[in-house]
Amino acid sequence: MLSWTDALRFAFQPVVNLTTGGVAALEILARPETGDVLAEAHRDPELDGRLAVLAFRAAARRETLLPLHINVFAATLAGLGGIGPLPEAVREAGRMPWEVTLDVVPPYTHVPQRSLLEAVATLRGQGFRISADGIGDGDVPLRLLTDLSPDLVKLDASLLGRPAAVRAMRTLCEELGALLAVEGVETELQYAAALSAGAQLGQGELFAPPARIPVAEVYVPPPSPAVVARPRSGPSVREFVRPAALLPVTASASQVRTLLTGSPDVSGVLLVDQAGAPVRSVHRSRFLLSMSGRYGHALYADRPAFKLGDVPRTVGVDATAWEVLDVVAVGGRDRASDDVAVVDRLGRCVGVVHLADLLRALAETRVEEAAGLNPLTRLPGSDTITVEADRWIANGRVVALSWLDIDHFKLVNDGAGFAAGDELIRAVGRAVQEAAVGPARVGHIGGDDFLVLADETGLDPLEAVLDAPWSAGGRSVTLSLATVVCPPGSVADHRQAAACLAPLKKAAKALPGASWVLGRAGLSGYEIRRGSGSYPAQAGCAVLEP
Repeated sequence: MLSWTDALRFAFQPVVNLTTGGVAALEILARPETGDVLAEAHRDPELDGRLAVLAFRAAARRETLLPLHINVFAATLAGLGGIGPLPEAVREAGRMPWEVTLDVVPPYTHVPQRSLLEAVATLRGQGFRISADGIGDGDVPLRLLTDLSPDLVKLDASLLGRPAAVRAMRTLCEELGALLAVEGVETELQYAAALSAGAQLGQGELFAPPARIPVAEVYVPPPSPAVVARPRSGPSVREFVRPAALLPVTASASQVRTLLTGSPDVSGVLLVDQAGAPVRSVHRSRFLLSMSGRYGHALYADRPAFKLGDVPRTVGVDATAWEVLDVVAVGGRDRASDDVAVVDRLGRCVGVVHLADLLRALAETRVEEAAGLNPLTRLPGSDTITVEADRWIANGRVVALSWLDIDHFKLVNDGAGFAAGDELIRAVGRAVQEAAVGPARVGHIGGDDFLVLADETGLDPLEAVLDAPWSAGGRSVTLSLATVVCPPGSVADHRQAAACLAPLKKAAKALPGASWVLGRAGLSGYEIRRGSGSYPAQAGCAVLEP
């Protein structure tokens, strides 16, 4: 009589790095040919634990070097206090626990939370990584999610239609030190939305459907430069992490050679200690050159590969791409192409970064920034400022958005000529840029209009710009400034902030001479900081819809 295991097959679906387009890991999915063994596993923790072991062994038979994702019900972890024989199966296959991520799958209702958290702590102690699966389409309580403190959060693609929710989840992931993945990506629009929201990883039919044989390549659409929002300090190293080829520090040179010759895409091997910390870095070309030289195999084959490795170059998972380049810059030119190991807070290797990926992305960033600069002032345009404003709003920061322009600028052009007008715009741009302090950003959005993003404490220096004696072609000129201060939760994005700013700009322009009007999102009325006039209570932005 056939058992349920005889009718059970497994499929592999890639987890894709949305920045590099590479396969970051493989998720193993059970595909029963008859019956509903998954429903039974939900009710039977021991059966679910056996499924996890079978899934891992199915991947091990494929001899893939990629990190693995294995599904396990939350109730299973809470019921068993672990995942039964999986740790032993991982050791027997010669893999490291930190190469396996356990996707904790809902439902969470009626699952003893204390037992679940204790089981997760035990698994972490063994070296396994934890992913919270089904977020947005499941029933995980927000408090439990933060207590789990997962290494990865998998968000359902249905939430991409609610950008504010996805941005909020990205912010939470940053606080938890977790990566954000989007599951079920089926269209290029969803891919673009996932990138825009800051997701680092993705899964779905768009990239590659689940298959019985792990795919070597996936489809990743070319991202639009306007879609990818990079932090001012440079892209995060998390965006470029690739799977690392790992072997224990006790591995022989012959074992390393077998791995490299059997995996032509692997550029190097990291030798790690029992805790998963990189101890030596073995560069592909230098190692194979040593082994292929005269007497090389005889000299080195049975010796520890440790002796043919170098001290690894490492960066933390929170580093930026620029910090990685600082690490690469230290040392001789012969190591310029070495992979950089990325380590977590415990010093364990989570992957590697290829220098070529970084240089390509940083070059694209510079091109994108240059393309967005106003040719007259060399200041960024509105897109750069609004993307940064959305980031601040999503992070719960106070946002002060200001609109500054030159009064009656058409008269300047008509009376003094366009050359004098251009010079005046450049001078005002320089003055505003010099007045910007701290994290403030200045943009030239066209004509004589400037946009300033700052926190509330960075507004005072703008007074000096208004009070300066401005002129063009011997004609005195004044400036108008309108500011809306948006406390956390008062606006959902830059569009709502701009809607609040529009009537304030109109009010400032109505005042004679240099003027400054300041309002607050959610409140009617405004404060006149420069100029003179009435105080109309109807101006402002009193009610905002989330």
